[in-house]
Amino acid sequence: MNETTLQKLKLPLKALFTGYLLAIGLGLLMAGAQIMLTHGMADGKFGLSVDDIIYSYHGNHDGPNASKLESKLFGSMKDNAPPEVRMALLKWADAGAPASEWENNIKPKIVEYCGPCHANMPGLANITDKAVMDQMTKRDEGQSIATLTRVSHIHLFGISFIFFMVGWIFSYATGFSIWLKSLLIFTPFAFLIVDVASWWLTKLNPNFAWLVIIGGFGYSLASTVMIFSSLYQMWIMKSPR
Repeated sequence: MNETTLQKLKLPLKALFTGYLLAIGLGLLMAGAQIMLTHGMADGKFGLSVDDIIYSYHGNHDGPNASKLESKLFGSMKDNAPPEVRMALLKWADAGAPASEWENNIKPKIVEYCGPCHANMPGLANITDKAVMDQMTKRDEGQSIATLTRVSHIHLFGISFIFFMVGWIFSYATGFSIWLKSLLIFTPFAFLIVDVASWWLTKLNPNFAWLVIIGGFGYSLASTVMIFSSLYQMWIMKSPR
């Protein structure tokens, strides 16, 4: 029986699989960095915590920075304006965002420091518009249903395809029992479903925030095992005679 294995693949297929796995591995690292710089700063401190997950999906319903504007100014947008400008915006938001200060005091600061991105980049809220800013200064309710729906279907479609390709390549690996190999291939899909479902559950109840971390960690770990095992067997492990 001449079973196809990673060690026995022709060089062009090894090159194809290797390029894909390296790109996907780098993509996973960049995704982790992006999470740290966005969700990981939701509580104003670097590093992903349960509070970050709660603020991102359920919202920050209590405390002095309970609006999205204040959360951003304490978190991921903290360094994007001089301290005196940031403090002026925080005081304005904390005072209830009075309309009397918008035109002459607040809007010019927003246009200068926030407008270059928020008024020109698709996907970012145009906070130079007073109606949009009014929404930003309301109590932070976390991700909206519309946003969760959009992000959920993108993740389920896109990341499932990534896991399918990684699992397909890993299916040619040797040295794993059929049950262990099957479990590793299935695990990222299971944790992806847990991850996306936990966003919705956390939106409803902050006690589910742990599931978000567990889901992301689970599919990342399983994918890492499959990627490194596949690369090792293609280029380092000696093929049996």
